[in-house]
Amino acid sequence: MEMLRKDSAKQAARPPIERMLKVHNLLKRGLHPNASRLSRELEVTTKTIYRDIAFMRDRMNLPVEFEPAYNGYHYTEEVGQFPTVNITEGELFAMLVSEKAMQQYKGTNFEKPLMSAFRKIADGLTDTISFNLDEFDQSISFRRSAEPILNLEVIDALAKAAASNRQLQFNYRKPAATEAELRVVDPYHLANVNGEWFLFAHCHLRGDIRTFSPARIKDFKETGVFFEPPKKFSLEQRLRGSFAVVTGDKEQEVVIQFNELVADYIREKNWHQTQTQREMVDGGVELTMRLNSLTEVQRWVMNWCGNAKVIKPPELIQSVREAAKKILENKSNND
Repeated sequence: MEMLRKDSAKQAARPPIERMLKVHNLLKRGLHPNASRLSRELEVTTKTIYRDIAFMRDRMNLPVEFEPAYNGYHYTEEVGQFPTVNITEGELFAMLVSEKAMQQYKGTNFEKPLMSAFRKIADGLTDTISFNLDEFDQSISFRRSAEPILNLEVIDALAKAAASNRQLQFNYRKPAATEAELRVVDPYHLANVNGEWFLFAHCHLRGDIRTFSPARIKDFKETGVFFEPPKKFSLEQRLRGSFAVVTGDKEQEVVIQFNELVADYIREKNWHQTQTQREMVDGGVELTMRLNSLTEVQRWVMNWCGNAKVIKPPELIQSVREAAKKILENKSNND
């Protein structure tokens, strides 16, 4: 794994932990190095050395002091091992998986800050970890069958506006609409739900909180107005009754039975926070959830190609029946 490898290909500028480790070794040997000598040997400025020494003294609690008689630094008491980051094999493995997961953001606005943070963590590790990183590099990966098409400029602007409470104006086209509408919104939260980005914002046109897809946002700009986000807004609470992001007003019990051909797929995932499962005698499984919108779960049921049967509510049964009928009609028209 390129980030974690300690080899000669590393950038010339040494990471802070590596510099401080070298300073520590000089102090342990009683050589009384000073800032000028250290800056020459480590190829950094004396200001950087002063900062490193201050960090070692104040944050790492190392007993380092300047000794005028030697015009250099020394330890005032015995110091053992340099206090570097301790990491277990399991934690390192988790880091490797995280690095792989971050690769999905390659080429996006998130790549640089994510990789920078990861390198800082990696640079804090000692060289004593014995781990065949190449094996894991070749054996772990992340794949998505449908890669979202992101407008990185829009995503970046939405994230910054939500973080700084800045009102936005943009043109927004709803699904299947032919024309866009001008919207003025107070952006509350930008969330990635099941691999797709959504903006949750108060829409002044609708007078309520609405969910916006960044892919359909055009001609955005800041209005120059700052807003006060409501203290009661909670994305978790807002989405509690949705199957993904679509919410409604009427909570209903949704019961769906899956036959033995797909039952294992249902058992292996937590589909909703309110779900309960019941095993059926024929090898199938019954899934029960409480939802306040049926739009997304109706599409989900259709994806199981007849291996799922809706038990209730009646509205969902009817919508699935009508959708299946349209599929058959379209097939007949194309034959």
